Amino acid sequence: MDKVAIGADGHLSLPLIGQVNAAGLTVAELTSLLSQELDNAGLKNPQVAVNVIDHASHLVTVEGGVTEPGVYQFQPGAKLSSAIALAKGPSRVSQMREVAIFRETPDGLMVAKFDYRSVRQGTMLDPVLAPGDRIVVGISGLSQFWQDLLRALPAFALFTNVNW
Repeated sequence: MDKVAIGADGHLSLPLIGQVNAAGLTVAELTSLLSQELDNAGLKNPQVAVNVIDHASHLVTVEGGVTEPGVYQFQPGAKLSSAIALAKGPSRVSQMREVAIFRETPDGLMVAKFDYRSVRQGTMLDPVLAPGDRIVVGISGLSQFWQDLLRALPAFALFTNVNW
């Protein structure tokens, strides 16, 4: 078999074994799981090799007070500071105390706010990005809705459910 893409939901589909959940697995764990599934399907001593060719599902949206807002691909393990760097850094009108990460989870939309100045100084954690995160860097002209939302969040660096 040539190349098999893992879907946004973390599943891949293979002949003989069907859907396999690869979300959160290392390459070694996925290799082992596929070998076991193929063995269970009746293949004798299946030889499985897993190679990661592309991390296309690792996308983050960066908007607001950054030089180049957009959607960026990132490597697993990248942090908030990496996403802001991908967007060419903060703009002149950014409010670095008002940075929010919106994250879709099985429990719904979560949001956490960060004081990016503290992140850069090392006094606040630099959170690890998750695929699909949306980062909003505050700007002085940020809509009243976003300003109210950022001010209403209970604490820095804690993801909170958002019920619209």
